[in-house]
Amino acid sequence: MEMSADYSSGAKSATGRDVPPRPGPLTVLGLETSCDETAASVVRLHPTMACGRAEVLSSVVHSQIDDHAAYGGVVPEIAARSHVEMIAEVTRRAMAEADMGYDGLDGIAATAGPGLVGGVMVGLSFGKAAALARGLPLVAVNHLEGHAVSARLGAEVAYPFLLLLVSGGHCQLLEVRGVGDMSRIGATIDDAAGEAFDKIAKALGLGYPGGPALERLAMQGDGSKIDLPRALLGRKDCDFSFSGLKTAAFRIAQTCETEQDRADLADAVQNAIARQLSDRSERALAAYAQTHDHKLFVVAGGVAANKTIRATLQATAAKHGFDFLAPPMAYCTDNAAMIALAGAERLALGLTSDIDVVARPRWPLDEARALSDPSHKPGRKGAKA
Repeated sequence: MEMSADYSSGAKSATGRDVPPRPGPLTVLGLETSCDETAASVVRLHPTMACGRAEVLSSVVHSQIDDHAAYGGVVPEIAARSHVEMIAEVTRRAMAEADMGYDGLDGIAATAGPGLVGGVMVGLSFGKAAALARGLPLVAVNHLEGHAVSARLGAEVAYPFLLLLVSGGHCQLLEVRGVGDMSRIGATIDDAAGEAFDKIAKALGLGYPGGPALERLAMQGDGSKIDLPRALLGRKDCDFSFSGLKTAAFRIAQTCETEQDRADLADAVQNAIARQLSDRSERALAAYAQTHDHKLFVVAGGVAANKTIRATLQATAAKHGFDFLAPPMAYCTDNAAMIALAGAERLALGLTSDIDVVARPRWPLDEARALSDPSHKPGRKGAKA
């Protein structure tokens, strides 16, 4: 399904009144509070024949890194309180940078999950209040769908495409056919790649956030000196597993005596994660190519900002004759521009949300597959993608 160039679909405001169709571009305020960034953005979506061209008018992100650094990770209660304190100011700045008042908006989009539910509730509640006060349509956005469309912030990208969504909490391969139309091909059966980066970085004493710190340390190392386990060898699906790698790296980290030892381990870990992402993606690329003429491989999520990961996956795509696309670096990690774009694409199709929409700590992109074939059975530990 390609995105329609007809942007005249009717919608309802948060008060229930019909919103008359508006010709031309759609301008949407996006709000993102699913983890430890309070973000707001104004994005304008311009219609084209096959897809929409996104224009980011503003993007403001307030990071909570300093608030959580002492704990070595995100503390949900601290994150939620910070969102409450910052959401109004961050939104004001985004509107000011866009040089726009609420009367210039066509709708408001807010992350409704998945994520730390206390934080999700803050942004969603603020979005509801603004939509009610201004009589604007409200669009509740799946945070993962925001990542799925984030590559469209830097280029005009037509559906369909194959997506690797790889972040701190999620690692999955999806066929993306259009807005809200995605099928899961593979997913992690335990930990996410970004989680492995962060936890191993913590074991190496690199602090928070761990992923970027490990990437910097790896530049000084030689990972060929260390043999780390390779997961799921011989399996014919496209699933991932990083728990064995994480355990092995923990044990080796306890034996590191010098800074060079730590750098070598960091490089070995980064290469091992890149190798597994490449190996499992290769299977998906080969299968996807058999049924699709449009060969595009999109990599999104925070881990897509890692240069080694990005280069490895780009080479993998080229090997199979696929074009490769990743979001601009600023839109790999959590941001509100991707939420605004996902909201604008939904609004263009007349897909809006009721004012009583709830915040969801878990919200799979492919809900039918999640119900029929859950990647995590009851009682098992690991990422709850």
